Amino acid sequence: MNGSTGRRLTAVALTVAALATGTTACSSDGSSSAKGDDSGTYTIWDPYPQFAKNSDWAKLLDDCGSKAGVKIKRTAFDTSDLTNKALLAAQQDNAPDVLIVDNPVVSTLAEAGVLTTTDDTKLDTSKADPNLLAAGQSDGKTYGTPIGANTLALYYNKDVLKAAGVDVASIKDWPSLTTALEKVNKAGKKGITFSAIGTEEGSFQFLPWFWGSGAKLTELDSTQGVSALSLWTDWLKKGYAPNSVINNTQTTSWQEFASGDYAFAENGTWQLANAEKAGFDYGVLPIPASDGGNAAAPTGGEFVTVPVQGDTGRYTTAQKLVTCLTSTDNLYATDTTLSYVAPTTEVQDKQIASNAELKPWVEAVKAAKGRTSDDLGTQYPKISEQMWKAVQSALSGAKSPKDALTSAQSAVK
Repeated sequence: MNGSTGRRLTAVALTVAALATGTTACSSDGSSSAKGDDSGTYTIWDPYPQFAKNSDWAKLLDDCGSKAGVKIKRTAFDTSDLTNKALLAAQQDNAPDVLIVDNPVVSTLAEAGVLTTTDDTKLDTSKADPNLLAAGQSDGKTYGTPIGANTLALYYNKDVLKAAGVDVASIKDWPSLTTALEKVNKAGKKGITFSAIGTEEGSFQFLPWFWGSGAKLTELDSTQGVSALSLWTDWLKKGYAPNSVINNTQTTSWQEFASGDYAFAENGTWQLANAEKAGFDYGVLPIPASDGGNAAAPTGGEFVTVPVQGDTGRYTTAQKLVTCLTSTDNLYATDTTLSYVAPTTEVQDKQIASNAELKPWVEAVKAAKGRTSDDLGTQYPKISEQMWKAVQSALSGAKSPKDALTSAQSAVK
C-alpha cells in the first residue's frame, strides 16, 4: 500500500464513523485476519452477524466457494466495525477478498483506495437497476454491485383512514396527503409519525420529502428544499404529526404507529414482519412527490465489493464469488431472508409473483436514490449532518425553515 493511499485512509476514518455505529463481530474461527491460510482459501467479510455459520446465508457463501473451487473463510461484523476493520486491513495490505458493505460507505472506501473497480475485476453489473448501482459509483467508475435494497414508504392504517372518510387512492401529492391528515385529525385520530432525530436516521427520513420537492443536496436552502422542511414544520404546528418526531428513531416512530392510533408512518421494508403482527389491516403507499408521482427515497442495503489486493491474481476467483452471490437464484433467496427488494428487475418480478404485498416496495425502490449519488461521495456525511441540524432547528421552532436551511448551506460551504 503506497503512502498516499495510507494518508487517504487516515483522512476518511472519521467519515466512515459518521455513517454507522456498532462494535460487535463474530467469526467462524474466532479470527478477524483477512488472508486465508493458503491460496485455496478466500475471505469474505459481511455485516450480518445475525446469521450463524449454520445459516442459509453462510451455506450460500460456502456453496459459492465450492463452485469457484476454493474454501471460504467468513467473518461477520456490525456495520461500523466492518468498515473500520476494512480501512485498517487495507493499510496493512491484508484486505478480505470480498467485502459486503453498507452502500453509503462504498464511495468513502473507494476514495481511500480500498476498492477495485468493476473494470479491474471484469464484474458484470448490467442487470442491476441503474439508480441502485449509482450508490456505488464515483467519478464515472463503479465499485461493486448491490446485493439488495430497502427504502422508505408510507405504511397506513386502513381502519383509521376508513373512519376518517379518506380514500387512499386520492393521495397522489403533498396537498392531497395533507388533506387526508386534516380529515384524520378532525375524526379524532392521529395523522403521521416519522423519525426526525438529530442523526443520520433523521436525514434518511427527511430525504424523500427533500428530493420529492425537486431539491438537490448541493443546495440545501433552495426554494424547493425550504418547501419540504415547511411541510414537516406545518404538520407539527397543526397537530398532524406529534412533537415526539424530534426525538423519534425509526424504531420508536414505528412503535407509535403500532399503537393503532396513527393513519400513517414513514418507515422501511424492515418493518414488514412487525406490520404483520400489528393487529390491524395496513397498506403501503410510496411517498408522494410534491406535485405527484413517487418521490425518490434513499436506498439502504449493501454492495458486494472486491478490495484491492497486493496479489491481483486473486481477482479472478473473487469475481466468480461475487457473480455467484448476486446471481438471479441466489439474490432471490438472500433478499427474501434480508427483507430486501432485489437490485434487478428479473428478481423483483419473482418477488412480486410470490408476494404481491411487495409491489409498492418495488415501486419505491425503483424511484429510490443513493445518498452518495450525484458524485457526492465523501461530501454526503457533511451535508447530512447540516441537514438533520436544520430539521431539528425548524421543528423545535428555534429557526424558520428558510433560516435553518440557509445556516445549513453556509456551514457546508
